[in-house]
Amino acid sequence: MILKGNLLKLADPSRGRFRALLLRSLKNFLADAAEKRHAEKRGGKLEFVSWDDWMAEAPSHLSIPVRTLERLSPERVFDLRWAATIVERALQRLREECESRGRRRLFDLLSIYLTAERTDVSYLSLAQELGVPEAEVKRLLYQMRQRYRDLLRNEVARTVEHSEDVDAEIRYLCLALATAE
Repeated sequence: MILKGNLLKLADPSRGRFRALLLRSLKNFLADAAEKRHAEKRGGKLEFVSWDDWMAEAPSHLSIPVRTLERLSPERVFDLRWAATIVERALQRLREECESRGRRRLFDLLSIYLTAERTDVSYLSLAQELGVPEAEVKRLLYQMRQRYRDLLRNEVARTVEHSEDVDAEIRYLCLALATAE
């Protein structure tokens, strides 16, 4: 419906983010659908998917506590899912790169530390598990973090029209993810 209609012509960067336009369109669509559903007298041939069911099956696999989802507005949940999807795409690309170089085990061990503080990482135990010197673990994790940042930046860049908007979107992504804590 978006592609057939004139919604994309209405998109104006000076009026806000594109995903805000999408969210408003979704709300309007759902309101119209609810109106049509209530207007119908005898059943109907349409099957509606509840927002809660869709959110439960959304592509995000990041752990978001149910209490958090319950206390957030639908708009914040929408932003949180957007941010989680961007992060997961970057992680997936990093995983694929590691697999293609025969480093899947390295990814599995180090990926959980990509956003961790240095004090939360036990370099010694990772070095023992990988069978490499501690300095090598630090170097590998540093390189993986750098590549993850690049991939995340690339994923965000795919969602904006102008490259100068990437930094603002990354700040917005971080803010959206911070609401999940």
